[in-house]
Amino acid sequence: MDAVKRDRFDGGLRDQRISHSTQTVVTPTVRSTLMSRLTRLGYIDVRRTSNPVRRKVRSRGVPPALANKEIFYTEDVGEASRLIAKTLGPLNLAVGADEVPGFAATMHGVRLRNVSMLYLDLHVAASVHIPTMGPYYAVHMPMNGRALVEHRGRGFEANTIRSLVTSPGVGLRAALEHDCPQLIIRVEERAMAAHLTRLLGRSLPRPLVFEPEFDIATEAAMRWHAAVQLIHTEVFHEGSLVQRGQGIGAVEEFVMSSLLHLQPSNYHSEFLASPLPDQRRTVVQNAMNYIDDHLAERITMEAVAKAVHMSVRSVQQGFREELGMTPMAYVRERRLERVHEELTDAIPADGVTVTQVAERWGFNHLGSFAVEYRKRWGEAPSGTLRR
Repeated sequence: MDAVKRDRFDGGLRDQRISHSTQTVVTPTVRSTLMSRLTRLGYIDVRRTSNPVRRKVRSRGVPPALANKEIFYTEDVGEASRLIAKTLGPLNLAVGADEVPGFAATMHGVRLRNVSMLYLDLHVAASVHIPTMGPYYAVHMPMNGRALVEHRGRGFEANTIRSLVTSPGVGLRAALEHDCPQLIIRVEERAMAAHLTRLLGRSLPRPLVFEPEFDIATEAAMRWHAAVQLIHTEVFHEGSLVQRGQGIGAVEEFVMSSLLHLQPSNYHSEFLASPLPDQRRTVVQNAMNYIDDHLAERITMEAVAKAVHMSVRSVQQGFREELGMTPMAYVRERRLERVHEELTDAIPADGVTVTQVAERWGFNHLGSFAVEYRKRWGEAPSGTLRR
């Protein structure tokens, strides 16, 4: 992979490095030569340093795909707390006085678009309290040892055969024993909700909430391991679809569908149930599928209605009742998502421009497109392209 493509992959997955050592004295002059520009790792702000000074601490069990994708290293508990908080949300990290001399926090990771694979190792026994989980779902899988966890009123032991699944908006307490590194699969809440909405063919009247305890020793849960392995394989192998900036959406959908299928939630029975003979919902699902298959083409209400063998009025009514929006609003939302995905994966050095991407997905009035994009994603499309 040439330097530009590798930078595209590393930048697209937003993995950079932060290093810190309480043993190092860094003057402003030296720091200016060590620190490169501030970049964004999606939800993590990071700085790259070269030749970090550190104790010789062995990173145990880091997946090969993440071995060269260190996000940070620090031997300072306070700094570790701040850095981990950028990934998992504001938290309190406590380490016993007798454990401090051996403390060394490392995190490795990659981010696709809405799914991240992270590896966190504190090396010593520690307790973590996150008062309120952020807008994401996460599967925490201890690679060794055990952690006593409390989440959504449930307390249990997480270990190598029992994982923790967190949901947004509530707290988490975890007491990790010595040598208990965690592999974490993080899925952004907005993406998961949108994916489930498309699968069910209707809007979600209440937030998705998973059961916290995930038994990954069952035969069925082996499919979850397959989903995790897929991420690892695509990140690890040179020239894979993900490294080429292709197939990311399909990989993420597979991960999200696997978790929805395997882990009980407040939508689990509905997700697994055989389709009910509800003509209205079937019409909406078929219309959504037609729209997704023709997003890059001109879409009219007449074409959508013809594709599902219903009247325009029936399709519009079904969308209002099931999704709370019009079919054309759904088209606009899906196109904005496609543009965002493509701009996230691209870099200007490839010759990609905002105008090209916007027009490819049906936005011919660039002024109104930019307004809609900023309203939806909180930044200008050019800002997404530059990240």
